[in-house]
Amino acid sequence: MLLILDLMKIVVKIKNMTLFFITAIFLILSSFIIHWLEPEVFVNPFIGFWYVMTTVTTTGYGDFVPQTTIGKLYGLFLYFIGIGLIGIVIGKVVEGFGVYRRLKEEGKLRFKGKDHYVIIGWSSKAKHTLHEIKAIDDKAAIVLIDQAPTSPDDQDQLHYINGDVTDKETLEKANVLQAKAVLIFTKDHELDPISADGKSLLLVSAIESYATEMKKDIYTIVEILKEKHITNFQHANVDEFVLADEALSDLMAKSAVHQGSSKLIMKLLSRKSGVDLWKIKKNQMWKTYNDAFEDLKNLGATLISDRNDFTILSKLQEPIPDQAELFIICDKQTYKKVIQ
Repeated sequence: MLLILDLMKIVVKIKNMTLFFITAIFLILSSFIIHWLEPEVFVNPFIGFWYVMTTVTTTGYGDFVPQTTIGKLYGLFLYFIGIGLIGIVIGKVVEGFGVYRRLKEEGKLRFKGKDHYVIIGWSSKAKHTLHEIKAIDDKAAIVLIDQAPTSPDDQDQLHYINGDVTDKETLEKANVLQAKAVLIFTKDHELDPISADGKSLLLVSAIESYATEMKKDIYTIVEILKEKHITNFQHANVDEFVLADEALSDLMAKSAVHQGSSKLIMKLLSRKSGVDLWKIKKNQMWKTYNDAFEDLKNLGATLISDRNDFTILSKLQEPIPDQAELFIICDKQTYKKVIQ
């Protein structure tokens, strides 16, 4: 018994891949040995493998039982050695899942997917954006980059990366080159807009520098606190800006002058109203904006703009450029019909 315990101690210290290889060889070899010892009972190696697996996993169906003394002795060998070996293997597998979960929570695993969304900087606004993306596209993969010790959100489809965005290694781990968009948020309760926008500018500069080095385009969206800082961000090739302070001020002003307008805008921004804003490409059958408007209207969608041009209703007879990016308002089911 002491010899067996010593052997088990040695096995535990073996590297995982070596252990799995040894276990596989042991099980296959045992299948041929039991077949060779009792060919009348175990008529082929597969039946032998069935007996070996039911023995070492302690299932013990009893449908195949050794009849000879030598066969029974080998069965005892399987009990003492095989059960211990398979137990260690199962333990290693369970341990591996535990290590994987811990590394994922700590943000140490590389994201290997593509067409995902990368959120940089955790805040209440980032959290709300994450849930809104999931509400719009329930299959969307989201990668969060932050420097918290563990993932701040426990969603299964959120992949957390712990690291400094200005480090190339962090960007590689998040696979930003294959991302649909990178969203940069300021921290909650930032009192100094110069400092906050300066940090965001540093982050987006690191991302765009990495994109230039790799000769790829990365679509970046940045939250900015002050409008006068936009010029600085434009030099960094930022694709879109969201003005936090000015957006709130504009909404308050419009609500005061056009009472009730804030409710309309907030419902459009939120999916709770049942409709949403969607971007679509030009259908080859559409020659003019009027063709698109009428076709979309029949499907239940409202055409409102081509990019940021809201004057298309005044030029319905004009041809639609091939590179047009049309925006419509409708529910999700209608959107699916439109893109089909």
